[in-house]
Parts: sequence; structure tokens; C-alpha cells
Amino acid sequence: MHEVEWRRLKAHEVRDLAQRDAVVILPIGSIEQHGPHLPTMTDTRLGQEVAVRAARAALTPTLVVPVVWSGLSEHHMPFGGTLTLSHDTFRAVLRDLVGAICRNGFRRILISNSHGGNIGAMHQFCDEISVDCPATLVATTYPTEAASEIAAILEDQPGVMHAGEAETAMMMACAGDLVDASELDKIAQMSGEGPAFLKAGKASYRWRPFAHITANGLAGNPARATAKKGEALFDVSVSAIAALIDDAATWAAPQDLREEGTCGVPFAPDG
Repeated sequence: MHEVEWRRLKAHEVRDLAQRDAVVILPIGSIEQHGPHLPTMTDTRLGQEVAVRAARAALTPTLVVPVVWSGLSEHHMPFGGTLTLSHDTFRAVLRDLVGAICRNGFRRILISNSHGGNIGAMHQFCDEISVDCPATLVATTYPTEAASEIAAILEDQPGVMHAGEAETAMMMACAGDLVDASELDKIAQMSGEGPAFLKAGKASYRWRPFAHITANGLAGNPARATAKKGEALFDVSVSAIAALIDDAATWAAPQDLREEGTCGVPFAPDG
């Protein structure tokens, strides 16, 4: 099995991958409460696992840097066990790491996220840095990239919910010794709201702590989880991320469809 983890390679091996135009996966996760049955590292563990498996599955040379284990988890603080960054710090960490990856010669970077609370800031970061970044940045979140395939596997949830059926099954598959399965049939929290708890009106956003929708810190029904189901969820998630990496369109340069100008006035060359 070929090595895909940056931390396990020698410096000259990393340089060689840069010369081969390898894709670098920068996983971002969180350390936060995951109900009474899952460890606080759940998002980080699952995100790293998906990234490493996807790097091995991809046909494109791909390298995985160590996961950024702390993200934006303020909404989980009421339950304890949670570490969180400010938005400024989160974006600064990503900026420095992307900068270091680029200085090593890499020009294709996939920011691979495994925590819902990071999505907005991750997209904002890409908007901020892409204009001047020498690399192509792509931001993905595996539960959304593989959403339809994941939904077909789950029984009680339309998709990945916090510490519910999917995440519990995946943790059973890759770190089963850390899952407390003794009372899974008693702890389900099926409010029906899901991500809608962050909405107001027809299509407006309103911040709320996670305690707004759950009594014990989880959302969903972990009793439906099995290690076999977890492996199936890994398979579809990994396939989706590997396909994203291997798709030439993912890394294509942006088009410039402008003509010389409009109404006789030329466009600024760097406008």
C-alpha cells in the first residue's frame, strides 16, 4: 500500500510529489461533544480516515497533511468537552498552512472538511485567498459531496447528522473501541429540524446553540448504526472524494470570456 500521509514521508519524497503535481488534501475537523456515546474527536477521526482512504483510492498522486483538529464549535460549548477557535484564528491557521503547502511547490489543494460548523468560514476563506493564491483551492465536505449515496444507506436520517446513525456507524467501523453502545436504543434525539434550526423565515440564517434542538448533544438515532453500515458509508464517501480529485474539471483554470471591452471602453487587465 503506497504511503499518502505527509507526516510519514521524508522531505525528498514530499518534494518529489510536488514535482509530480500531486494533489494535497488538507483535512479540517473539530474536537467537540458528540453525545453520550461518541468521543470528542469524532469529526477529526472520520475526516482524516476519509482523506487518507480517498488519497489511496485516487488515480492522481495525492498527499494528506495532518488534520486541523480544532474548528468552529461554539454552538457545542453548552455541552462541555468542546474546543473551539475564533473565526479569525481559524482562517489564519488555514492561510498559513495553505501558504506553507504552496511554498513546497504544490498547486492543487483540496480542503476536506468533516464538521458542519466549518463550512461557512471555509468557503469565505477560499473566497478571500484564491485571487492571490498560486494554487487552485477546492473546498469540500464529504457528507455533502456524497449526499445521495449516503442517504441511500441510512434508515432513519436523510443524511449525516451530529452523532447520529451515520457518524456512529462510521466510528464503529474505524474506532469501535471508543463507541459506548450500551444504551444506543435510549438516547435518540429526532427533533425533525436538523440543520433547519439555523434558519429563520423562508431562507434566512439565525445562529443558535446546539442545545436548541437536543437534550443530550446528539441528533438522530444511533441505534441504527452498525460497523458494516459504517464501512458502506466510508466506501461511498471515499469514492466521492476520490472522483472529485481525479476529475480534471476540478482543477481546470478559470475561464475569461471577456472581449476587449464594452461600449468602446476596454476592461482593466486585472479587473
